[in-house]
Amino acid sequence: MHQPNRAPLFLSLAIAFGGCSFPSTPGAPAPGVRTSNASNRARLYNVLHTFRGAPDGAAPNAGLLLDQPVVYGTTYQGGGPNDAGTVFRIDANGQEAILHRFGLHAPPGYRAGPEGNLISDGSGNLYGTTFEGGGMRLGTVFKLDLNRHQTVLHSFRGVDGGYPYAGLIRDAAGNLYGTTEGGGDPSCGPGGTGCGTVFKLDTKNRETVLYVFTDGTDGAQPYGGLVRDSTGNLYGTTLSGGTSDCAGEGCGIVFKIDATGHETILHRFTDGADGGNPYDGLIQDAAGNLYGTTSSGGTHIEGGTVFKIDVAGNETVLYNFTDGSDGGGPFAGLLQDAAGNLYGTTEFGGDLSCSLFGIAGCGTVFKLDTRGREAVLYRFEGGTNGADPVAGLVMDMEGVIYGTTSEGGDPKCDAGIGCGVVFELRS
Repeated sequence: MHQPNRAPLFLSLAIAFGGCSFPSTPGAPAPGVRTSNASNRARLYNVLHTFRGAPDGAAPNAGLLLDQPVVYGTTYQGGGPNDAGTVFRIDANGQEAILHRFGLHAPPGYRAGPEGNLISDGSGNLYGTTFEGGGMRLGTVFKLDLNRHQTVLHSFRGVDGGYPYAGLIRDAAGNLYGTTEGGGDPSCGPGGTGCGTVFKLDTKNRETVLYVFTDGTDGAQPYGGLVRDSTGNLYGTTLSGGTSDCAGEGCGIVFKIDATGHETILHRFTDGADGGNPYDGLIQDAAGNLYGTTSSGGTHIEGGTVFKIDVAGNETVLYNFTDGSDGGGPFAGLLQDAAGNLYGTTEFGGDLSCSLFGIAGCGTVFKLDTRGREAVLYRFEGGTNGADPVAGLVMDMEGVIYGTTSEGGDPKCDAGIGCGVVFELRS
């Protein structure tokens, strides 16, 4: 399994079953071809790029940055001798260009592993994070300029954070904000690795730790990114902590960090009807309501949910996944269109004839309307069509959806598992 930091259930299943089993699909789908699955025929699914490990990367675990008609993204692995990942661009013709390969001049065994989405400053410079790498190999914040020159803006040292899994956000003044899954309090976490931080990096690359998680009621392991409101408050989720549920590790929280670094808990998950273990961050509508997903909980234990937190802090579960044809295990956050419809991906469920790590289904793309009715826009079939969509989606002005799968694609890559694809979905 490409993703090293999934919830314990999925890690144990990956170990127990030892990989993916995809249906045989001869040849890559031609641009614009309809898939063979009858449930997918109403829409056009197109693979824009298939990753092959070296030299173009593998395991695109992050979503895409859309600068229509170009998309940018990262791969967690592949690209060079250290298997340390890439930054890529795909143009309107589906042609891929590698903008940066991590670890090319690093010592053997060096890993970088960008996991989070990229952002742009409007001048063409890209900003992102690497999960590892840097002087202490605890991750970095980097900038990639128009000339493809990479600058490390900050290397994490542990006490100031470590292992940034998510991407960044940027305010109008150019300050960057993000989370680290580890680091912070050295008395917290397994082996003193820390339970995570919220940080700010100013325009002179000076880091300020805004909050340090303690693995108590305040949460631990913020894998997801942040959203910032007009007054400077930051909102996010933690995977664990918050309660004594979920085998004593806590089921995660929704939090708010104000400009003074004070944390307010908006919701503590129980892994019951309200969901549990949110992996990704939140989106916020114009009224201030927050929306997100939980990877587990709901009415079907490991099915997961789509939830809403209103401005008064009340949680409403908008949809419960069944782990069936409707999908299960949403690890990514959401996209909202102008009409208020929500879009996302599930890692499992969908086409139940496709098996992923011993779990039925290779994932879905879904839509949830304003009345809570779900429509599955695409069920991944494995093989060359891709599988395991763990990242969120972007949508262009014409309503075309773009995303990634971390696996599937080239059957010759990664011992038959595939190294992932970039796709577009037209309704």
